Amino acid sequence: MSLSVRPIGTLGGVLSAGLAAVLVAGCSGSSGSETVAAAAAGGSAPPRAAATGAAPTPMPTPTGPYVALGDSYTAGLKISPQVGVPKGCSRSAVNYPSLVAQALGLAGERFRDVSCSGARTGDLTGAQSTEGGVNPPQLDALTPATRLVTLGIGGNDAGFMEVVGQCAKENLVDALKGLVGSDRAAAPCRDSYAAADGGDQVQRKVDSAGERLGETLKEVKRRSPQARVYVVGYPALLPADPASCVPVLGSTVAGGDLGFLVEKEQQLNAMLKRRAEAAGAVFVDLSGPSAGHDMCAGETARWVEPPFPTQGLAAIHPNAKGQEGAAAAVLKALRG
Repeated sequence: MSLSVRPIGTLGGVLSAGLAAVLVAGCSGSSGSETVAAAAAGGSAPPRAAATGAAPTPMPTPTGPYVALGDSYTAGLKISPQVGVPKGCSRSAVNYPSLVAQALGLAGERFRDVSCSGARTGDLTGAQSTEGGVNPPQLDALTPATRLVTLGIGGNDAGFMEVVGQCAKENLVDALKGLVGSDRAAAPCRDSYAAADGGDQVQRKVDSAGERLGETLKEVKRRSPQARVYVVGYPALLPADPASCVPVLGSTVAGGDLGFLVEKEQQLNAMLKRRAEAAGAVFVDLSGPSAGHDMCAGETARWVEPPFPTQGLAAIHPNAKGQEGAAAAVLKALRG
């Protein structure tokens, strides 16, 4: 697993007309972090603590080797400095895996980041072609010696960016209808997906992605049986209250459709959590920590860039603050 639309005739009108193509191309790709606290000292619990139920002893923090797997939200698409090969994966030296590794004191052969922008679950077990070369199957980086794995993937499988683009088109069509006198729909994109054959297409894709993720997590366990595995979710792209997005997104996109997109992302994160827990992995929630830091939060507060991002950054993707926030959430989970 980052819809700025203003009224027709403004910059937002241009966005409505071209958002689908721009965002799908830019978001899928071709294809201060927190430090971990020291582990608690061992020792027997006093008799009174044992009688009342002692707190479970925290697991020691993994010391590596650490392998990071994932898509553009993990890789750090367009965040400077870009490092590694192939260049088409667009990995950042300050993405959350790098910040986690730094906090754990892992470098060299004890840390491998093989995440790649545009990756789907199939690219974990098969080679991924990018405009800058071929990324080998990500799971090939795992060995029996691996002790820590983070995995952030699923948004491309679920077609989430395609949903964003489709919603932009549906709202544009609906806005044009409004100009000629027809009533505006409350949520034209939601209505379009609901009217499709078979019902909720997005949920079907999410469920299908979940099945593939479940198999992937089994393979991770087979290759690295002693590794602690953390499945990292996606940060909040939009606030719970769509009205707060009007200054950024304008009024062309219906509030009901902003709510629809929030709902779809929640479904995606819920699937990741279920699959992680079923596989004995830990789910790292980013939606909670990123609340108030969505694309509509303003340039100084946001962790995710809006459709017209800060120059040089990727639309609807985490910025450096977002990567720092994700790193802090992962490190907190490691301490737990």
